[in-house]
Amino acid sequence: MSDKNDKTERAERLSVFKTYKLYVGGKFPRSESGRVYEVSDSKGNWLANVPLSSRKDARDAVVAARKAFGAWSGATAYNRGQILYRIAEMLEGRREQYVREVADAEGLSKSKAAAQVDAAIDRWVWYAGWTDKIAQLVGGGNPVAGPYFNLSSPEPTGVVAVLAPQESSFLGLVSVVAPVIATGNTAIVVASEKSPLPALSLGEVLATSDLPGGVVNVLSGRTAEIATPLAAHQDVNAIDLAGADDALAKELEIAAADNLKRVLRPQPVDEVDWSATPGIDRMTAFLETKTVWHPTGSLGASGSSY
Repeated sequence: MSDKNDKTERAERLSVFKTYKLYVGGKFPRSESGRVYEVSDSKGNWLANVPLSSRKDARDAVVAARKAFGAWSGATAYNRGQILYRIAEMLEGRREQYVREVADAEGLSKSKAAAQVDAAIDRWVWYAGWTDKIAQLVGGGNPVAGPYFNLSSPEPTGVVAVLAPQESSFLGLVSVVAPVIATGNTAIVVASEKSPLPALSLGEVLATSDLPGGVVNVLSGRTAEIATPLAAHQDVNAIDLAGADDALAKELEIAAADNLKRVLRPQPVDEVDWSATPGIDRMTAFLETKTVWHPTGSLGASGSSY
């Protein structure tokens, strides 16, 4: 009799649906607009209602990213690498959740979704290893004619708006976000409009991985609606157009020219292989080079040297 009652109780239990929220400044707000839109799987089945971000949400994300930039860019490269590795650790612990979300979002088998998630986790580790090496590769001493040291060193560009790829909801997302923050920039990420759930879930991992609030901010909604104010915003220093189609990319590039933003143009979808070894292009795209001249040898009567 007891077993029968237990089975009845289990059968009547209601499902607990997940409430997806934005990730801005280390917190999880709902959209300022109060709007949501439906997200479906590859077969058209309802998965969740997610926030439909507004222009105000985009501006709030810029404020959070700018506030976090000073401390994050000033952290040691080694420390940034530790934190990126910690993100990989946290994702490894929630691997099954991401396999399920990626399979639903992209219509993949469980094994193919698992391969995508494993590659995304490995990508965080890959960029974690680059944080304290990229400066040695793109900086260094320059030969000059005169009694001077001439040294070049890379510095982060600042606040970067990132339009996540529309088709690769997780591996593509990690491939465009990780290099931005590995080099000391902060990011405002516009999640895939069609498949935003892995990006919104990533916010939960970032919040528990020692990454300071505001370094990465995740918005969901209509890509064009969110990206337009970001491209024109005077406090956004660069924009990655990976998730924009040709028409939107052209519009955003024109808007970005108002304050001379760095713009990383999108590649044709059929030419992008997010599973390939990424190289350093996405890191160097959002680095500036600072060059310092310093005198050498004896200066003045005292014979001081520098």
